[in-house]
Amino acid sequence: MQVDVLNAKELEKAAPVFGQLSFDNHEQVVFCNDKDTGLKAIIGIHNTVLGPALGGTRMWNYSSEWEALNDVLRLSRGMTFKSAITGLNLGGGKAVIIGDAKKDKTPELMRKFGEYVHSLGGRYITAEDVGMETSDMDTVREVTPYVSGISESKGGSGNPSPITAYGVYMGMKAAAKYKFGSDNLEGKSVMVQGIGHVGETLVDYLTKEGATVYISDINDERLEEVKNKYGAIIFNDTDVYSAEVDIYAPCALGATVNDQTIGRLKAKIIAGAANNQLADELVHGKLLQEKGIVYAPDFLINAGGIINVYAELEKYGKEEIMRKTENIYNTTLEILQTAEKNNMTTHFAALKIAQQRIDDRKKQNLK
Repeated sequence: MQVDVLNAKELEKAAPVFGQLSFDNHEQVVFCNDKDTGLKAIIGIHNTVLGPALGGTRMWNYSSEWEALNDVLRLSRGMTFKSAITGLNLGGGKAVIIGDAKKDKTPELMRKFGEYVHSLGGRYITAEDVGMETSDMDTVREVTPYVSGISESKGGSGNPSPITAYGVYMGMKAAAKYKFGSDNLEGKSVMVQGIGHVGETLVDYLTKEGATVYISDINDERLEEVKNKYGAIIFNDTDVYSAEVDIYAPCALGATVNDQTIGRLKAKIIAGAANNQLADELVHGKLLQEKGIVYAPDFLINAGGIINVYAELEKYGKEEIMRKTENIYNTTLEILQTAEKNNMTTHFAALKIAQQRIDDRKKQNLK
């Protein structure tokens, strides 16, 4: 019998889940494959101490399965702390479907994915994310009740993007209050990177308040559309990080605050909708603190979406959704002040509060 000798790189791949850098004591990782529909998906359940794991499904044309796995591990962990710090009785979960949403998505594929969600018996509840629409959640709902964010006409809360944007807007205003002494954004310059559903709504809020809004996106057609609709300014330079703006709002994919970009940042505040904005939470959180850049923790200020879909489970209306989302302002301000008082990064301050709530619930459950 021949025994293959693995080098270090191969050994790393020999431990695809527990050996991943992004693995953080996740409770369950489910790999879903269906030959007939072409479905290749991964569901990550990070923590269910506070309740069932709720988090959206992202469909993305990942460069590799390793990239997809890393994404679902990071995103599901973020959902745990997002629900905890927002005071929701939910755990953290997320799902990714590997493929091009514009070409590969079919009703059959979505229904098959729904069957995998259903097989988990409610431990994971899915919702809309990048590459998904409310109509896709309606399709998933045909085969499982464990889905939120379905159409309002079907009794759901609808597209969560506008509420997500409102929460980011509240968090941004709180950060401005902390940094500039006023939460009035009139005359402030903001770089919105990524103008999908959430980014566009954020641009709407900002331009209405009188901010000067620059927009950046890989889709030129979208840029022109948003420019014409709201009077935003298209940022033509490729280096958005060196832009002379007051606020940088990453609203596309994560990890844009990293070793290559952090030294170039001119903005005084980072407040955006993207998940996992810090490539390395410890290293880059500390560097931002040292540079005097105020970072509004992403998993806090982008929680409006989960507040919106949670309404379907708890049966509360739009007024309560908006009240809970507006409270992101107060929580953000409290965390920024706590971080300064205790000389810690804002990310760590937010994480500490969220983790404490989880630990307290775990102790109660053990009694």
